[in-house]
This record gives sequence, C-alpha cells and structure tokens, in this order.
Amino acid sequence: MAAPGLYRRFHKLLIANRGEIAVRVIRTARTMGLKTVAVYSEADRGAMHVALADEAVLLGPARARDSYLNIERLIEAARRTGAEAVHPGYGFLSENAEFAQACTEAGLVFVGPTPAMMTAMGSKSGSKALMEKAGVPQVAGYHGEAQDEATLAREANRIGFPVLVKASAGGGGRGMRVVNAAPELADALTSAKREAKAAFGDDRMLIEKYVQNPRHIEVQIIGDSHGNLVSLFERECTLQRRHQKVVEEAPSPTLNPEQRETVCAAARRAAGTVNYVGAGTIEFVSDGKDVFFIEMNTRLQVEHPVTELITGVDLVEWQLRVAFGERLPLTQDQIKLHGHAIEARVYAENPAKNFMPSVGRITTWRLPEESGGLRIDAGYREGDAVSPYYDAMLAKMIAWAPTREAAIARLDRGLEETDIRGVITNIPFLSALVTHRSVGTNAIDTGFIERELPALTAAAPAAGELELCAAVAAILSGEQAKAASDPPSPWRSSGWMPVGRRQRVFVFRDRAGGEPQTVMLSYGNGSSTLTIADRTWSFTHASSADGGLDLVLDGLKTHVVAVVDGHELYLRTRNGRFDLHWVDPFGGEDEEQSGEDKIIAPLPGTVVALLAEEGAALEKGAAILTLEVMKMEQTLRAPFAGVLKVIKCKVGDIVQEGAELAEVEPSA
Repeated sequence: MAAPGLYRRFHKLLIANRGEIAVRVIRTARTMGLKTVAVYSEADRGAMHVALADEAVLLGPARARDSYLNIERLIEAARRTGAEAVHPGYGFLSENAEFAQACTEAGLVFVGPTPAMMTAMGSKSGSKALMEKAGVPQVAGYHGEAQDEATLAREANRIGFPVLVKASAGGGGRGMRVVNAAPELADALTSAKREAKAAFGDDRMLIEKYVQNPRHIEVQIIGDSHGNLVSLFERECTLQRRHQKVVEEAPSPTLNPEQRETVCAAARRAAGTVNYVGAGTIEFVSDGKDVFFIEMNTRLQVEHPVTELITGVDLVEWQLRVAFGERLPLTQDQIKLHGHAIEARVYAENPAKNFMPSVGRITTWRLPEESGGLRIDAGYREGDAVSPYYDAMLAKMIAWAPTREAAIARLDRGLEETDIRGVITNIPFLSALVTHRSVGTNAIDTGFIERELPALTAAAPAAGELELCAAVAAILSGEQAKAASDPPSPWRSSGWMPVGRRQRVFVFRDRAGGEPQTVMLSYGNGSSTLTIADRTWSFTHASSADGGLDLVLDGLKTHVVAVVDGHELYLRTRNGRFDLHWVDPFGGEDEEQSGEDKIIAPLPGTVVALLAEEGAALEKGAAILTLEVMKMEQTLRAPFAGVLKVIKCKVGDIVQEGAELAEVEPSA
C-alpha cells in the first residue's frame, strides 16, 4: 500500500500535455471544481487546450524536448501558477518515473502511480520479470539489461524469427519493428532505437516472439491507496497499423464471459504484484486460443472512452479522486457492463500516400452533434493549425449502442457527417474500415489493415451528375451571399432580366483525375435548368441550417454539404466525398510541376538518417534518407532506377516542406 502522504486534496491542477487529452482532463477537472493550468509550446500558442484552461504557461520552442518533455520547465510552471498537482495525460512524460519523482520532490501530487510502481510496471522489461514470478502467462522473449548488438542478436536467434523488437519505455507503436529474419535485425534495431530515443528519451529494447495472426486485448484497471484494485472489463484493439491502434472497442467481441473473467482476473493479479495505485492498462496478445501478457501501461490510454461508455465511469474523475486519497467509488461487484462502444481515431494524414501526416490550418470543422450515443473528444477547432511537431490526431469519435452492430452503424454515421478541410484526414479510410465485412464479423487480426490497405484506401469514385449539379449550386449560393452583402441592384438579382433567358457554362475537373466535364446553366423567367451532355434537369437550391445545401433536381430533394475555397470545391453527397476544381473560364490553369528527379521534403521535419551515398546506383524504391515528421519516421525513396547525383542535406538538418533534399539522375 502506498504512503498516505503521497495523496491529498488539491485545488489547482496542471495538465502536462496538449491536444485532446489536455482538453479532456480540463473539462472533468472543471466539473469537480478544480482550477486548471495548461502548458504550451510556441507552436501551440493558439491551441484549444490553452484557451480552455484557467491559466496557461509557455514552456518553450516547438520541439517536444524543449517544451513538453522538459521536466524542469514543467515543474517551474507549476510553481509559478501555484498548481498543487500534475496530470500527465498520455504520451510525453506520462510514464516517466523521473518526472513523477520530480513532481513528488517539488511537493506536487502526481496524478498516477508512484515512481517505484512506474519503474516496476512501466518498464516492459521489468513488468515481464514480475509477471514471471506472479505466474501470469506471457510470450517468450528477452527483457534483460544487456543492450549490445551481439546480445540482442543472440537472443533473437534463441527466441526464433519472426520476432518483435520494441522500446522498453515505449508506447503507441513507436520504436517497434517486426523482424522476419536475422539479416533484417541490425537495421530494425537502429531505426527502432532512434525513434524510441526521440519519442521517449530512452532507447532500451526488448525482444519477444512475434505471435502470428495476433489479436490485441487489454484490460483497464485502477487502484486506490487503500488497497482496493478493480478491473473495468477489457477492450479489443486489434485493428492496428504499424502497431498504432486505429479502432478500439469494448467489450472484446472475441471473448466469451468465462474468458472475460479469466483475463480480467489475470490483469488484477498482474497489477496487484506492486499494489498498484492509479489508472493503468494490462495488455495481452492472443493467438486465438491462449492469451499472453505483453506489457502494462502505467497511465490512461487514448482509448479509455470506450470503457467509460460501457461502465458509466469517468476514469479521469476516478484518477483525480484516487490522487485526493479517496477510496474507489465502486467495488468490483458493483461495476456492470452495458452495451457496446467503439472508437475511431481521426488523424490529419493522407492514407493514399502511405498515411503521410498533413499539416496546415483547419479551414472547416463540422462535426455531428454529440447525442444518441455519439461522443467526440477533440483537441482542435476551426482556424487551429496542425503543426508537424506532434502526433497528428485531431479527435476521437466514439459511439455507444446496445449491440456491436448498432454501435458500428452509429460510428459510421458520425464519420459520414464529419467534414474537416484545410488538412487531409483519414475519415474516408475509417469509414471503409468500420464498414468492412470482416470487421463486422470480427474476422480480423493485427495485420488486417495492412493486408486490406488497397481496398481501404481505394480512390473515391469520379464525380457524377449529382456532384456536378451540386457544384454549380454551391458556386451560385456563394455568389448570391456575396451579392446580398453588396448594395442592392436589379442587375444582380438571381432570376430577373428584361427579356428571355440567360445561359452560363461551368467546367469542372475531378481532382482524382478524368476529363473536364461541362454543365450548362439556363435561367430566367423564374426558373432554372441544368444540362449535362444530353440530359436536362429543373433546378432549385437553398442554404440549410447546418451550412449545407438543399438541392432539388426534377422535384427530387437531396441534401449536400459543400465547401468552396476559390476554385476548389469539396462536396459530400449521398454518393460519398468529392474534390472538384472549377476551371477558370478566363484561363490561367497552369499548374506547377516538380521535377521527378528531385527528392522533396513532403512536410517539415528533421533528417535523421542518410541511407545512400552520392554516386550510388539505385533501384526504383531504394531508400535514400529518413525524415522524422510528427515523431514518426518517413523514408524517402528513389522514384525510378538511376544514380544518386547529389544529397543536399545532412543528418540533423531541420528542413521545411518543399525543400530539395536530393537529386536522382535516371538510368540511361
């Protein structure tokens, strides 16, 4: 049992994090009557969590190591504002025992486990050793202190390939690689260590047997300082990409009630080995028959809302009450499971381009109403900037319903009704994923997304007649809105003219490709028609209360969403999402093309590795260099076979989007 002095009532809370989790903690803290302090970097000056908190403190430059990972500056921010406690959120320093210890030494309540518990269970290596003693089944592996290349290679061979190498202090898929054969090990370790060091400040690795066709199941636990420890059922997190969770649900559709009780009991036994205090997650991998312990996360998880929706428990409130020194509000027998919940992570990324992060300013932010079992945890608003320095998650959409089938349908409807512009998002990919037949039947494993990626990222269908008509309506609505704000004039009235009818031609190009398409608008004498090829429709339109358009073609009413940005149009109709370009009727349609021989930085980032030398002969797709973008590594490759003519950067360079990094000369 933890020392009672570590837990006490406090009135002002500093949240040592950013984005949606900072917003999430601020909102619960406010309902509990607590004052809140946000911290921010120079890149986050206008961020949502900064605006919501009672006070905010600038930590430093944009890079995480100079701001959100700087322990001294975080402690000083608490001192300056009189904060008595610190909530670490997840990511950053949330599982850093040094930070927890620094908070304790500064007289601050750390909302989480003690440094000793964090060291014992937060270290993947240390927790595995404890689980061996407790008799909790686990995957064969190596979690020793020796980290030299020879030892790691020997242990990998002993375990047998394929193996999984991963950061001992890691999480979120960072610093993790699957290695299928011995020759791949050295490069995988180098890359994983570099990524782990950048994300967690710790490059120690462990190795474990890679379970084929695995499922990922985790159990939410929480303990208080009075010796009470409970589990709040399990979550299924099998839908992953590169070990990063994409969709999570609770309870697991894989387990029956007996298996559920078995795995939850194992989780309680695991956490009980250190008399755990605070919220945490015991993670397991299943091969379809047996379940094996893999690690413990000594913090709140990104996917905690699905547990909250099936139990009615506010986990952040429970975290804070435990930090006050209170007993858990419910006993194990009082925690009941109700219905099913599923969560999708909305990211600023481009699935069609290997999920490359997307940066920029959010120009449109339209989300459905949070009602009828739909919940949205967001860290951004319209006008906010998505920077290249941090994780690209914009929001989490969570749906609850009495059954799994209904929860999936509710989530899909919420995704369909979400429109975010200014950055590229993974929303169409998420919709394709949650409606995939194999997801509905739970015929999945952690490799499912990678195998089905071509189908999940298939190009949107070309714009049809409905979309072309909607594009005209959107342009006209914008022109009419502008005219309404100008001084009145009969010559600008939408339908009035001295005699006859007028015609206007619109030409659109589908940004996904294809030939330009022409729409003829004919209007006057109180009526309008649209003609595409040899088909003509009567046509009316009106703006709707939600910012969309009600379009009527030959008496059939359809609701569409449209965003017009100059000559670029985004449309959402019953057929899906479409991007069109309105061809300038007065010309000026030249488009800048980048030379294919240039290797260009797709986003701002840091050069972390040069993988080829000048003068080297390259095959198409050969790795040239690696950038770290948003804490993840992106490898840039040769666009064709040729010779690496010149490298225009060095390791450590911070480069901007569009910067020329190398040049490849094609083979003769």
